[in-house]
Amino acid sequence: MTRKLVSKLSNHGLGKFGLIIMFFWLFVALFAYPLALDKTPSSNRMQIEHSAQPMGTTLQLQKMERTESRSFSWFLFGDKNYPEWTTSNDGNMKFILGTDRFGRDVMSRLFLGARVSLSVGIISVFIALCIGIPLGAAAGYFGGWIDNVIQTIIQIFWSIPTFLMVIAISFVLGKGFWQVFVAVGLTAWVEVARLVRGQVMSLKEEEYIQAAQVLGFSSFRIISKHILPQVYSAIIVLAASQFASAILLESGLSFLGIGAQPPTPSWGSMIRDHYSYLLTGEAHLALIPGAALASLVLAFMAIGTALRDVLDVKAL
Repeated sequence: MTRKLVSKLSNHGLGKFGLIIMFFWLFVALFAYPLALDKTPSSNRMQIEHSAQPMGTTLQLQKMERTESRSFSWFLFGDKNYPEWTTSNDGNMKFILGTDRFGRDVMSRLFLGARVSLSVGIISVFIALCIGIPLGAAAGYFGGWIDNVIQTIIQIFWSIPTFLMVIAISFVLGKGFWQVFVAVGLTAWVEVARLVRGQVMSLKEEEYIQAAQVLGFSSFRIISKHILPQVYSAIIVLAASQFASAILLESGLSFLGIGAQPPTPSWGSMIRDHYSYLLTGEAHLALIPGAALASLVLAFMAIGTALRDVLDVKAL
């Protein structure tokens, strides 16, 4: 099923564009430390004397090396023992995207920032689906007071702007990497619940559902086996757009300083640290993470549009 869906997307113009950009950033996120020039945790090796260097700058530095082999944990989290590395003056290093105001390699932190954005998208959308699908299905299928209660909760969440809700939840949970996942996921479930509720309400009137009820099938079996499989196409399309929204929300939180905390690199925090450079000769320090953010969001929006066409989802 997944292979067939990817094949259909690859034959769709927007889908092909979105898949190329998505897989590029996914590859970069997975292999961030092997690809990065700065292999310290969070690529946080500061060299203040080389701050805000232009793209393509070549600098004479002390290159860090290790004598023993690196473990799998280094592949994921960087080398936590980097202060013990030996140093040797063995040549120049080229900073392809230059250095930031603290003298850190911009490309290395850009690669690690992709991990934050993709992680937030995946986990927050997963949380939203886990909450929204059961609540929406229960409201649409059972109706009555259950529908009234769930609809009231949905209306309360809808009455508050999403970004303000995320900020409020972030303040309650505290600042941090994992708190962002929960905060974004707890606000994204509302749209999923509304979609599922509407789809279930229309499908439960079908003759085959009424036949299943007459045969004595349990409500859980009818919902999970006969109704939800008909809704999955619409859910997949919505999840793609929710993914893009989650990435934007995380970047906004990081820009305000209540998202992923330093030294964890995030595209939003990279923009915040360098937006003042837009009026100087080093505008790329803010434009590069901004372009990366825009490309990833655009990719998921394109995938969502392509999924709508491929899965023939007419109404959301």
